[in-house]
Amino acid sequence: MVFILGNNFLENRLLKHCLETFYGIGTKHSTRILAKFSIFPGARVGQLPTKTINDITAELSTMTIETDLRRKMRDNIQRLRDMGSYRGRRHAMGLPVRGQRTRSQILTARKLNRTDRAN
Repeated sequence: MVFILGNNFLENRLLKHCLETFYGIGTKHSTRILAKFSIFPGARVGQLPTKTINDITAELSTMTIETDLRRKMRDNIQRLRDMGSYRGRRHAMGLPVRGQRTRSQILTARKLNRTDRAN
């Protein structure tokens, strides 16, 4: 087991996939992190030296991910709701925010545009 930023990962897992499990890191950011530390994209977590894992952990700690990013998104939505803007009202009602149809596809739009909303 390898410990990265508070999470345990199996040693035979790909590092790229492990990085993508963090909220806010997708394929683009994980590829950039691997390139920054000159790591082969097919590298396993168990193959890396401890120094590299510590460097990756330090890099992740400087980024806005996980609970910080969730809190930032929630605050942005709350700011829109407090202003009373169109987007804020749509968030409050749980309706599509970015112009999707509501006449015939409201169920799909409600499902896809769902975020954690505090009342």
